[in-house]
This record gives sequence, C-alpha cells and structure tokens, in this order.
Amino acid sequence: MESQRPFLYLTLVFVLFLIWTNWQQAHAPKPVAQQTVTNSQSSNTHNSNIADTEEAVPDIAMPKSATASTNDLSNSAQLDTKAKTIHVKTDVLDLLISTQGGTIIQADLPKYSVSLDKPDHAVRILNLKEKGYAAQAGLIYTANTTEEDKANLAPNHNTVYTAEKLNYQMDSDRLVVPLTWTNGNGIRVTKQFTFTKGSYVVDVEDIIDNQSNQTWVGYEYRRLRHAPIDSSAGSILGIHSYIGPAYYNEKYIKYPFDKMQDEPIKATVIGGWIAMLEHYFISAWIPQQNDKNEYFSKVYDKNGLISSYTIGTSTPIKQIPSGTSDSFKSQFYVGPKDQKILSELAEGLDLTVDYGVLSFIAKPIFWLLKVFHSILGNWGWAIIFVTLTIKILFFYPSAVSYKSMARMKKLTPQLKSINERYKNDPQGKQKAMMALYKKEKVNPLGGCLPMLIQIPVFMGLYWVLMESVELRQAPWILWYKDLSVMDPTFILPLLMGVTMWFQQKLNPTQLDPTQQKIFQWMPVIFTVMFLWFPAGLVLYWLTNNLLSIAQQWYINNKIIGKNEISLTS
Repeated sequence: MESQRPFLYLTLVFVLFLIWTNWQQAHAPKPVAQQTVTNSQSSNTHNSNIADTEEAVPDIAMPKSATASTNDLSNSAQLDTKAKTIHVKTDVLDLLISTQGGTIIQADLPKYSVSLDKPDHAVRILNLKEKGYAAQAGLIYTANTTEEDKANLAPNHNTVYTAEKLNYQMDSDRLVVPLTWTNGNGIRVTKQFTFTKGSYVVDVEDIIDNQSNQTWVGYEYRRLRHAPIDSSAGSILGIHSYIGPAYYNEKYIKYPFDKMQDEPIKATVIGGWIAMLEHYFISAWIPQQNDKNEYFSKVYDKNGLISSYTIGTSTPIKQIPSGTSDSFKSQFYVGPKDQKILSELAEGLDLTVDYGVLSFIAKPIFWLLKVFHSILGNWGWAIIFVTLTIKILFFYPSAVSYKSMARMKKLTPQLKSINERYKNDPQGKQKAMMALYKKEKVNPLGGCLPMLIQIPVFMGLYWVLMESVELRQAPWILWYKDLSVMDPTFILPLLMGVTMWFQQKLNPTQLDPTQQKIFQWMPVIFTVMFLWFPAGLVLYWLTNNLLSIAQQWYINNKIIGKNEISLTS
C-alpha cells in the first residue's frame, strides 16, 4: 500500500527520536556524586579551604568608568589559612559560609532528598570540595593608589572577615548573619546575609562605612565558579537537561563551559542575572534590576589543565565621601527551578526551566497538570486526566482519522485484488488505487493524524518530566514512587506494548510485505525502548492507547457498522 508509506516514515522518525533519546541517556555526562549532610552536622567539623580552588580574584570586568587595571589582584596571591566556616540553617537551606570573602561554599536543600532510598540525605547544590562550585563576591577599590593600598581599602573574596559566631539556626521569620572587616584606618565593611523563613533567596548587602579622610571609590563583583564537568557525550538534539552557566540580557542565554574558552562573556546589562544550572536546581546572583551591570566570564587553568570556570557581574562604581556610608545590594538564589518563585525574582529567570523548542506545547501541558494536581493531589492521576483532556480536545480530528482507517480496512480485499492485478505495473497500480480512494471518498493518509497529534504532546510531556522539579520523585500508586524515572517493574511498558499491538489489529493490514513486517515489530521495538523512559511518559502513552482503542472500536462498530454496504456515506 504505497500511500501508507508517509505514515511509516513518520513512525520511523519517531522511533529514531526514541533511540537517540535512550542513547543520550546512556551516554549522558555523569553528574558529580551528591554529598550528603545529616542533622547532626556541626560547622566545627568543616574547615574553609578555599586554597583548593584557585589562587585569587580573577581578571573581572570592570565598570567602564573605572581607572584601575583589570588585574587589580594578582592570581599569585596567597590565601589566608585563618578562615573559619559558619554553619547557617533555616527551614529550607543548610549552608556553609567561609569567613574568607563570605564565600558560600556549600548549600544543601533539606526539603529535597538525594533519592527516595535516602530520604534523610539532602540534595547538595553548591559544593566547593567536590564540584569546585561556590558563590563569591567582593569589592574592588578603583581610585589611583598603590596596589597594596587598594587591597587594604576593599575586601575581595580572599579577604578574611570576622564573624560574631559560627553557628546560626533560624528561630524566627528572619535571620541575619553579619561578617565584618576593617582596615584599621577608618574603612569598615559589613557583609550581611539575610535569610527569610520559607525562602531560598538570600539578601546580600555589603555596607561600607567610610570614616577615613578620603572618598572611597569602587564597585562590587559577584560570581559563580564551577570546576570542569564531564561533557564528552554532548547533546546534539538538546535531549538532556542543560548543565552549566547562563545569564539574561533581554533574553535567556545559555553559555556552555566550552564556549567560555573561545568567547568570554563581555556585556553591559541593565538588571539581568547570572546563574549555574543543573537538573531541577539552580543558583543565581540577581543584581539590582535598575543598575547597569557589567557581565563577564573567565576560564582558569593550572599546569595546562582547566581548573575552573567563572561567570560574574559587577556593579557601577560608587563614590562614598568621608564620614558617610553606603552599600551594595544583591540577591542570591539557591534552590529548585520553581517557575512561580523564579518568575517573581527577576525577568526571565523562570526561563531556566527550559522546555526547549517545544515550550509552546510543554508550558500548557504543565499548567494543565498543575490544575489537575491541585484537584486530585496526585501527579499520576493528573497525567491520566491531562491525556483524557487532550483526547477530548482532539476527538473530532481523531474521529475523522479513525473513520478513514476503518474505511481503509474495509477496502483491503479490493486493494489486494488491485495489488495482484498490477503487481508488474507500479504506475497502473497507483492509478487504480487512487481511483478507488476517490470513488469511496477515502483519504489514505488520514490514519497519520493520531500519531501527528501524539508525537509533539509526547515530547512536550517528556520535557515537563525532565525539567519540572514539581514532578521530581512524584508518586502515583502502588510501587510507583517516582514518575520521573523508569518503571522498576516494567509493567507499564509491557502493557503499553500490548495495547499498541491490539490497536494495530484495528487498523488496515499493510499490503507491502516489508511494511507488514516493520509494523508487526513496531510494538516490540517501542516496548523495549519504553522500558527506560520515565514512568510518567509511559503512563501517558498507555492511557492514550487505551482511549484510542475505545474510540476506534466505537467508530468501527457503531459508526461505520459491520454490515455497511456502501462506503461512501
């Protein structure tokens, strides 16, 4: 049946997509093993050892009005070994902050476990020791003076601050953690971290009290640094969740680590943000949104090997006259990629929940999932009801398609006769078939529509499951504790394969022997591939198959009718 080849090609393209997806999953960059933290963890057992990271402040992007060299602080500077570690715990964050620069060297999320098997082990985002991943900030003095004096007038992320205490536990709606530094000559800087109950946002303020006899002139930089990751497998089709830096400059820009080596970021941005992304989680510096900030990146190497990547932003220069004080303010977010929270923090930050080119499909699916979840309280049932809703929305075009397939099935004897009569005359066979289709008012391509509808919805839901932290470790029923991972029992994929086979029995038989064999094996191929797909996706496909079977059976038996004599009605 030559006219069915487009449908076959469409199906094969989808199969190739599934094969590629599974190959990508098998060869994806392996994430650095998550470190765990227990409730009994004490900050006294942690030593801030930023000497393991890199030598000093990078060559950062300076405001265009700055007069100082862009290499104010030498990369050969030695780090102070007197730094302490402050342990800060709120209801949603568990942080370690080094007194050396006020660097956040570790961030755990107690509300999110590493896995269902380890419910007491929190997901760790920032992790200086294992990932070289930390959030840093510092000040740069820009007025003309000696390099030694500049270092003595503005603390950078290597400068050791003084802490009031080393353990902080939130016992109210607000927690303030201050670090102080003074140069002994009238300049006092207080780096203040403010935590709010239930929030993953940390308000960071550097307060400069200038009691010296001269004007303080300088700016603040903020940056995220990360050690190299294994990215040898790549991601040609964007199948995997992006891991790496990103920033916002009137649009969402992902900036992979390898791109930093060839094209460092140099941009002037009003507001915006910089971020490090990973699957389901994010850290981000959010500067004052009305400021004109300089964005930058830098790659560090040691002995010819890359040791770290940094992405950062710096503020406009401030002048603080003698006898006055002023401050630099910013926000630091470390937590889940929750679209509602991120959209309220800064423009475009919610785009880090990246559904790719199918966002126009994935976003409505996610919205609909949330609606049903708010009613049903279960993501599995929400997926089933979303599938039902989509089926209802496309009921009419699907019905037209199934009618076409039912009529095609009734034409099978006549098509076989034409195939035998013209087996040595392809052109004559094609003309005879088209004449039969025209006479009986049958569209041979009508059966493609259900697959055309299903594929983009499937891909959209795939990205929703991949990117939406709300569906991470989302349970359904029985042993289905996490719909974002494969079915541990393989029951859903096997049921999906059975329904796919049964659905094929309701369709017209392929006349071409090769096509017959391919379609006969299709349920087996799909079943094998779906063994490793997220259970939520398989649940969608299984539900869709069951609804399609019911719809097609009804059309075959109630609308077309077993005893129908004319096919032209």
